[in-house]
Amino acid sequence: MNAIAREVAGCFHCGLPLPEGPRWQARIDGAGRDMCCPGCAAAAEAIVDAGCDAYYATRTGFGARVEAADAPELALFDEDCNAGEGSFTVEGIRCAACVWLIERRIDALPGVLEAALNVSARRLQVRWDPGHCSVSAILRALRAIGYTAYPYDPRRHGEHLARERRALFRQLFVAGLSMMQVMMYAVPVYMATDGTMDAHMTALMGWASMLLTLPALLYSARPFFLGAWRDLRRGLPGMDLPVALGIAAAFAGSTASLLAGGADLYFDSVTMFVFLLLASRYLELGARRRAAGALEALQEGLPASAQRLPRWPQERTTELVLASALRPGDAVLVAPGQAAPADGAIVEGETEVDLALLTGESRTKHMGPGDLLPGGAVNVAQPVVLRVQAAARDSTLALLVRLAGKAGQGKPAIALWADRVAAWSVVALLVLTVLVFVSWQLVDPARAWPAAIAVLVVTCPCALSLATPTALAAATDSLLRRGVLAVSPHTLETFERATHVVFDKTGTLTLGRPRLLAACVLNAPDAAWALRVAAGLEAGNAHPLARALQAAAPPGACAENVSYVLGRGIGGSVDGVRYRLGSGAFVAELAGPVPLHDAPLDASIVWLGSGAGWLARFDIADALRPEAAAVVRRLEAAGKTVVLLSGDTAEATAALAAQLGIKLAAGGQLPADKLDFVRRLQGAGAVVAMVGDGSNDAAVLRGADVSFAMGSGAPLAQLHADGVLLGDSLAPLLDAADTARRTLRVIRQNLAWASAYNLVAIPAAAAGLLNPWLSSIGMAASSAIVVLNALRLRT
Repeated sequence: MNAIAREVAGCFHCGLPLPEGPRWQARIDGAGRDMCCPGCAAAAEAIVDAGCDAYYATRTGFGARVEAADAPELALFDEDCNAGEGSFTVEGIRCAACVWLIERRIDALPGVLEAALNVSARRLQVRWDPGHCSVSAILRALRAIGYTAYPYDPRRHGEHLARERRALFRQLFVAGLSMMQVMMYAVPVYMATDGTMDAHMTALMGWASMLLTLPALLYSARPFFLGAWRDLRRGLPGMDLPVALGIAAAFAGSTASLLAGGADLYFDSVTMFVFLLLASRYLELGARRRAAGALEALQEGLPASAQRLPRWPQERTTELVLASALRPGDAVLVAPGQAAPADGAIVEGETEVDLALLTGESRTKHMGPGDLLPGGAVNVAQPVVLRVQAAARDSTLALLVRLAGKAGQGKPAIALWADRVAAWSVVALLVLTVLVFVSWQLVDPARAWPAAIAVLVVTCPCALSLATPTALAAATDSLLRRGVLAVSPHTLETFERATHVVFDKTGTLTLGRPRLLAACVLNAPDAAWALRVAAGLEAGNAHPLARALQAAAPPGACAENVSYVLGRGIGGSVDGVRYRLGSGAFVAELAGPVPLHDAPLDASIVWLGSGAGWLARFDIADALRPEAAAVVRRLEAAGKTVVLLSGDTAEATAALAAQLGIKLAAGGQLPADKLDFVRRLQGAGAVVAMVGDGSNDAAVLRGADVSFAMGSGAPLAQLHADGVLLGDSLAPLLDAADTARRTLRVIRQNLAWASAYNLVAIPAAAAGLLNPWLSSIGMAASSAIVVLNALRLRT
């Protein structure tokens, strides 16, 4: 057991003094341990009962004291946040033991389905069953083991990141100032090679350099020493270990040489090394913050309040309410400049809407009565009245925020490979440094110390570890601005390797809503007249075919004595004449035998007739997306096989495939059939990408190697997909393919550069050809090149 566990004089859990009189105890490692209060005793018992008692052997500090008074406060979070999934910001995380303990403890709670802690972001993602678990139970469990946590708040989290950035900038500034001052004293010594500087002046320059190095050593280099100490404690050497050893060795060796009156001083190398490494980290942090900026914009897109119209349409008085209080059916006024607080249909007014936050589209879109306005879309023209269709937490934007919260939780295979290589390279580097030092001691002891320091500095695996995450962060940012949300960590890598791209038909390659293809006049005066009559009969009908006729018709007709016959059609009078509109058999009862026709196979046919005969035929079909053909051609040109799977008839599917030039198509496919089709392709060695939109596509989206859901599709499909095309267009899929190709190319370039650099720099440093300060420049330049190359993906 560690020192803290052995030397506890007070409460074993929190370290506070034990009270006089009765004491509470908890059994840990088979022994009774004194506690200061029942809260700490309960916390300790919870840790032991969860099988996490090893926490006390690995902790590096005492747990936070548990206050019983916190319980009512924590229960308040259950009112708005208990939706079964959420993110939590956790404070006090210091090492791997913390991550292990937190995930084990939350996983052990009844009702918790999944818990994953992102240690770099300090964010805990949890899914739970609301019937058996709550937000307050999760927060209470975290506080019980000594961690302060609260539901993720973008503003609060952003403030924390801003403080971290400011602290890094201060450390960088101090290191840069020290480096410049030390160089002022080091350069004259380097130039005085002809004996123009006496020994006393040389010593004075050395002491001044040492003193000016202390701020960089004690303040700017502090993160490297803390990181190295954490790595040593957990027995897993990381990048900070060789950095800290290089800094410490160079400073210690220089100080020893200065005390002994020697000339081998490397204070300039120490300050330069710290400054350049901090500079590369500052660049990386900037890249990550810019990548997170679009996600933060999503999270802040929904307004906190809304103007509800409680008695609309009788009255237009508004009341200000929380957006979270809106319910389906509520009428809401959305003023110009405001974002829609929830998904809803416009019931009054026409306006222009900015969908950039949701779809990445820069142009505004005209919307009017009947159009669906997604939550988070910004009204930029006229006020409109919105009829809420879903609560704010179930809106389009809220779903995207939840998906965005999952983005970046894991790492793709190529990143995991780089991390493993970097971890092994640290161990190999330490062994190599010892061998170089011993070898030079045998050949030329005066050069042993500089050569060992140069090897430590020049071979720091920073560039190798930065090669993949920086590129992925930049690519994610670029994609999000172009309308693609990459949810899973492997999305880009797998999409680039995909050999087959499988498309659903309805709502994916087509718009998913019927459109009038043709109005064929039989005995009507003209097509406009026939459409006016048909739209008059269909006024107020919400059927998709009726909406297609209403959208295509000029205004003006008004029908009377309207009657509906379910599944057949509609009858009514327009200008005193009785008409029927619907199926051929239905209209034939009034107009006579159905005439011969050549309507398209994939079209729905609506007939118009009267007692005087047949008047018109309307061919209505699901419209093909205008960009579908270009998307198919581009994917095939990239060497991918395009496949069409649809639940529609084989004839309709084959017709659409022929129109798009797709060679492999199958119709009449049930959800299970689609999944079996994809599995057969995978069994033959194919890497399959799936693109769909409906709830019935959820299974095949999950079964494919990588999948994309349409942003206008069903939420269930989006939850099961690896990426979401945020707009109502397939064009962003091409952006995803292009970005995936460029990202993998940049990652390979970065890894190749980092590997080539090490292959050249290590032998040079081991041979004594590089001074420590040259090694510092080489290492920092290598990291900077990797970061700057990755940032090209943002353009």
